[in-house]
Amino acid sequence: MRIARFTTGQDPRYAVVEGEAGSEELVVISGDPIYTPIQPTGERIRLDSPGVRLLAPVIPRSKIVGVGRNYADHAAEMGNELPPAPLLFLKPNTSVIGPDDPIVLPDFSDHVEHEAELAVVIGKVTKDVPPDRALDQVFGFTVANDVTARDAQRTDGQWARAKGFDTACPIGPWIVPGLDVDDLAVRARVNGETKQDGRTSQLVFDVAYLVSYVSEVFTLLPGDVILTGTPAGVSPIVDRDVVECEIEEIGVLRNPVLRR
Repeated sequence: MRIARFTTGQDPRYAVVEGEAGSEELVVISGDPIYTPIQPTGERIRLDSPGVRLLAPVIPRSKIVGVGRNYADHAAEMGNELPPAPLLFLKPNTSVIGPDDPIVLPDFSDHVEHEAELAVVIGKVTKDVPPDRALDQVFGFTVANDVTARDAQRTDGQWARAKGFDTACPIGPWIVPGLDVDDLAVRARVNGETKQDGRTSQLVFDVAYLVSYVSEVFTLLPGDVILTGTPAGVSPIVDRDVVECEIEEIGVLRNPVLRR
């Protein structure tokens, strides 16, 4: 199952996505599926119909929790040691954008990079959950791009500005509940050229452990998002680039890059 959030020019709605790539159809559902059972309204809309636009499938109610240096090869390419425990940071929900929305490069940075990541969407209020029950708290999974102003990350000493600016967290194209994420391909392309090509099996701390660990620090609320880290191959993005982040069995998140 794939769950999308979309608009036809009016208020956002939710739908179950059916069909193969290029011929998807939105089966419109009532309410927000994180909070209410999935109930089709009877309306069906082709995804390629005029005026239909996918939105970020979730806008976190309270927070996005990022995990740094969670792939050994990425830590090595940045010249860092692996952390002994998950390295956490926060991104505000104002950084979230959806498929095909532009990543707007901030004026304060001359070196912005893409980071393709598996994103975990929380479905229940979660506090101090053990790893063996952590996945029961997950609503589903989506694709994220943890866009990072690398120069600001180096100079600031903490990562709020580097990773929290507006448009720094593309999410989409939809959420897939019940997915086995133990060994999925994680890729990023810039202008069609593959830059990142890793697998979730390479995570230093796996998804269940991350949900458990984060829940010891923060109470996780329905709709909160955990970004699980990025594989090696991060590279600069500049004005007019097109970035595609893809996770096997989920889909492709595409965003153009602009400097205003």
